Amino acid sequence: MDALLALENGRIFTGQSFADARPCGGEVVFNTAMTGYQEVLTDPSYFGQIVVFTATQIGNYGVHADDSESASPRAVGAVTRAVCTNPSHAKMSESLPEFLARHGRFGLTGVDTRELTLVLREEGALRGWFTTEVGDPEEAIRRARQVPRMCDVPAVSSVTTKNPYVFTEGDPAKRVVPGSDRAPRVAALDFGVKENILRELARRGCRVEVLPANTTIAQLAKAQPDGVVLSNGPGDPAALEALVPFVREVIDRYPTLAICLGHQLVGMALGGRTLKLSFGHHGANHPVQDVTTGAVSITSQNHNYAIDPDTIPSDVEVGHINLNDGTVQGLMSKKRKLISVQFHPEASPGPHECNSLFDRFADMLGETPSLVGGTSHA
Repeated sequence: MDALLALENGRIFTGQSFADARPCGGEVVFNTAMTGYQEVLTDPSYFGQIVVFTATQIGNYGVHADDSESASPRAVGAVTRAVCTNPSHAKMSESLPEFLARHGRFGLTGVDTRELTLVLREEGALRGWFTTEVGDPEEAIRRARQVPRMCDVPAVSSVTTKNPYVFTEGDPAKRVVPGSDRAPRVAALDFGVKENILRELARRGCRVEVLPANTTIAQLAKAQPDGVVLSNGPGDPAALEALVPFVREVIDRYPTLAICLGHQLVGMALGGRTLKLSFGHHGANHPVQDVTTGAVSITSQNHNYAIDPDTIPSDVEVGHINLNDGTVQGLMSKKRKLISVQFHPEASPGPHECNSLFDRFADMLGETPSLVGGTSHA
């Protein structure tokens, strides 16, 4: 049926509904990845957002049972120029329209996504409202302007696990760090963790226990981790100020891998502040340079916020930069065993050029965690 997407700036984009048709709203962002629509839509970092795909057509290879980044779509809905309703792939379990409809997420096709993307590039991420009630576009615009801003949405608490669990893919207990009599234990703080982060850790022989975002430092210590992962996640990092003391103690005490939102929280814990990007980085083709080596990698990214370089303390160094706009993409601290990156080394979707960061983190886990204050690694 006919449907539309109204933006808070008054623009209307019309098309046809191809999944759930209930009216709903969210923050509209665009993603430039050519493949990986399933991973994008199930990435918890997209909670509360409407994803505009710049690829000409999506849905061609259907949906695969083992390729999701969480149990269900986390994005509010998908907007595309064209959607494939008769996909073909030997391992697919259902079509994209069936998948979205089954989980109560909307799909809008037939949209001029090029024009919509240009609007978002010029004006930044905008609140939007999807509806099949196309006869009253002014009402749809009014509803778009009433959609809560992401800074006012309890995003992380909406996607984090409620109870701790051990990630069980494979049999990591059979693979151990040389010289160790057991698998290294990794505690992953779930701010909206992608499952491929957990898979990459398990593939390197780690026993991965996933903990809720509200875990205390005492509860973390009971898990006896050899290292900690601060995961990706949705929303405005400034709304998570209460987590900063916890993150500061984590990075002082344990070898730490921080990704995306986790990286932003690390930046705040080290004394920096975050800023909101105009339209963010959402795609699988962002060039990032390692400041130490000069090497350039193409990376997968999904975020609307970054660390303000003017607020980074003198004892903290920038480890990576985005070559498109110069934004901070990684942090280093000589006092700590810390890998902190804004991009997604686990990709899904995207290139795997930075996958070795998981190897670097795994190498840290065979050593005794540092004491609070990080002085043993100064």
